[in-house]
Amino acid sequence: MDINALFTDEGLRAFTATVRDQHVRDAQQYGQIADIVRRRLEQTPIEGDRWMSKKFRAWKVSRQLRAMQKASGEAASKAEALYATYVNEVLALPQRRAAAEAKKLERKNGRQAAVGAAVAKSLDKTVTSLNAPQEQAPGAAGQARPAEFVPPDNPWNQWPMAAGGERPTSTINDYFAKGEQG
Repeated sequence: MDINALFTDEGLRAFTATVRDQHVRDAQQYGQIADIVRRRLEQTPIEGDRWMSKKFRAWKVSRQLRAMQKASGEAASKAEALYATYVNEVLALPQRRAAAEAKKLERKNGRQAAVGAAVAKSLDKTVTSLNAPQEQAPGAAGQARPAEFVPPDNPWNQWPMAAGGERPTSTINDYFAKGEQG
């Protein structure tokens, strides 16, 4: 067998098909032999056997052949899995990478276009509001009023008192009893 041929699609397909077919034939033979051995042992008594000894002995021996049948079936499945994995991971990889790169570039261009459109819209709003006449344009926010000055001398006289009419305390010391100073 040429090892270099194994690294081509046709070479690996031929190898895995040969191995798969051999394991399938082996699994069929193991199954047939297991049936024959079980039936023969169930009908062959050995001196000193009890009621179910023949069937139990036949099951133990044929169980090993069934395990061989199962292993061969799994080996046939693994041969197919080998080919599928090779095709997926080696042969199809360049096409998948190219498709992923194209998709990534498309998303990047879409994001750049969206950012560009948002910047253009923002600049358009800014230019429109700066070029608007001093009168309020339709849909534009009104001008803020200048802040009104509250004289600092006594702000409590400007607002109405709460129920009771007493003036609020002016410092925190009004809440605590004054001690003797001496």
